[in-house]
Amino acid sequence: MTDPTGREAVAAVWRIESARIVGALARYTGDFALAEDLAQEALAEALVNWPREGVPRNPAAWLLTVGRRRAIDAFRRRSALDEKYAVLANELDEGTEDMLWDPDQIDDDMLSLIFTSCHPVLSREARVALTLRVVGGLTSDEIAKVFLIPTATVQARITRAKKTLGAARIPFAVPSVRERAERLGSVLSVVYLIFTEGSSASSGSDLIRLDLASEAQRLGRVLARLMPDENEVHGLVALLELTAARFPARTGPDGEPVLLEHQDRRRWDLAAIRRGRAALARAEQVGRGLGYYGLQAAIAECHAVAPSVDETNWERVVLIYEALGQLAPSPVIDLNRAVAVSMAQGPAAALPIVDELVAAGTLSNSHLLPSVRGELLTRLGRTGEARTELEHAIKLCGNERERAVLQRKLADLG
Repeated sequence: MTDPTGREAVAAVWRIESARIVGALARYTGDFALAEDLAQEALAEALVNWPREGVPRNPAAWLLTVGRRRAIDAFRRRSALDEKYAVLANELDEGTEDMLWDPDQIDDDMLSLIFTSCHPVLSREARVALTLRVVGGLTSDEIAKVFLIPTATVQARITRAKKTLGAARIPFAVPSVRERAERLGSVLSVVYLIFTEGSSASSGSDLIRLDLASEAQRLGRVLARLMPDENEVHGLVALLELTAARFPARTGPDGEPVLLEHQDRRRWDLAAIRRGRAALARAEQVGRGLGYYGLQAAIAECHAVAPSVDETNWERVVLIYEALGQLAPSPVIDLNRAVAVSMAQGPAAALPIVDELVAAGTLSNSHLLPSVRGELLTRLGRTGEARTELEHAIKLCGNERERAVLQRKLADLG
């Protein structure tokens, strides 16, 4: 008789332990791509065995043991009866399963896994897919659903990523302190990109993809635990927590977007705000000033502590955006600064900033620029020009929910 809960147990264990299993297998085999394949094979075997035979006492160790057996089979097929094979075979002892989960070694494995998955030699799309697969434990189907692309495309990206890592001879190891600092930006950018897509979906019918945003938050917390002395890691965690705190109030009963000025702040997640502020304080303690993510978190904190939009400290927000623009110049930062200026000093003061961005043409494919310009022109009473901007924004907007908001703004112009 089969156990119908077996498959559920497989999914639950895989979701929690997959990164540690892949990391441990990569450490034992010295081959990142092989380790991921071995983990998938162990998962497939669990899907067959657990519903029939019951969930093992130590599910994670069971998966790792199966993965290591498959590694030995792979070395046999390759006729590689060398020292590595001998060591693996000798260590394969059912009685030593618990030794595989030494906490300090696991931390090293996790850190190695994250840095390998986010290696700069990979394209941004490949880094995201590989990170969600081997660190997040998502299947190719789940990743494809998240980004609204074919499963075959996800699988191809992951396959190419593993081949690229192998061809470039990227070692599975915690980078040196110097290399870690150089490559940390790549790791953080992947986590931030995943969260950004989750918090404001670029396409589809949902404004927020909670599963994706939550996964990014989990990855950020893992990084904070593994790298407690890196201020930008804490800055990123703070930014994600403070942004996610507003999720409950960002959509209405039917999933429609609720703009900041109309949100019921009583619905904001106070626990997330406390966690975010604590992480921001930690970032300030361990670093010499806030970095890119820490400054964004400081802006999010201004919103989190304000009783209303009108009572927000907009002058401080403007100053932080100016500092952020000096640290990491970006047209998106300039656009956000323009919005803050419009709130602090009025739309007339903000319009020249936006017009400079229009002239530069750097955001010509984004709906955000004409959307903001349309809003400023509306507040200035220049209705005809505002209508043109909003119509342009609607054409560029890929998310159905955001497009509906723009259409309502256009309709309100009469």
